[in-house]
Amino acid sequence: MRSNIIEDYKDRLKLTKRQKEIIIGKLLGDGHMETQNNGKTYRLKIEHSIIQKEYVDWLYSELKEWVLTAPQVKWQKVNGKMHQKYWFNTLSHGSFRFYAQQFYQNKKKIVPKLIQRWLTPLTLSVWFMDDGSIKSKFHKARIINTQGFSKRDIERLIGALKNKFDIQSQLRKQKEGYQIMILAESANRFAKIVKPFICLSMSYKLKGLD
Repeated sequence: MRSNIIEDYKDRLKLTKRQKEIIIGKLLGDGHMETQNNGKTYRLKIEHSIIQKEYVDWLYSELKEWVLTAPQVKWQKVNGKMHQKYWFNTLSHGSFRFYAQQFYQNKKKIVPKLIQRWLTPLTLSVWFMDDGSIKSKFHKARIINTQGFSKRDIERLIGALKNKFDIQSQLRKQKEGYQIMILAESANRFAKIVKPFICLSMSYKLKGLD
């Protein structure tokens, strides 16, 4: 599109409630906000392993009007090995500025103080699809990999899960930081909340739960 046409198109865009919930889930997880004009506008960057293609395509379908170029494959070298990634970026837009300001402090991702108010079943499911895992095949507990956040931020998330959804969880110390462990007694309740939104390719993360 020509730049003036793009700007006219962007002026007509408005985030839906569902899109806002997905964006919050992505920012709790692997999503990344980037600005190219000192914070005037931001774009959301989404990138996963090619194995998670179905999930990225679902995210694209949910945010499609905010994206000019469909998801693409690229090769990336990590620790000397080549890996296929599947990614897309949204347009840069002022509508994303609020979320960048809430989730970043001194260029480091944080958990906003209002996160409890913003957590919804859809937000929780996106976060879990990004960062969730099974503790072990012998245990109902589920893990959310939150090592990138501070201990204080993770405790805020644990409190939000309890207060908003009555989900019991606790800190799990790792070499890289802390994970959230959703306790076995809350695992089935957690599964019922997120299952309606979980992509088929991610359903293995709920294996063994009702």
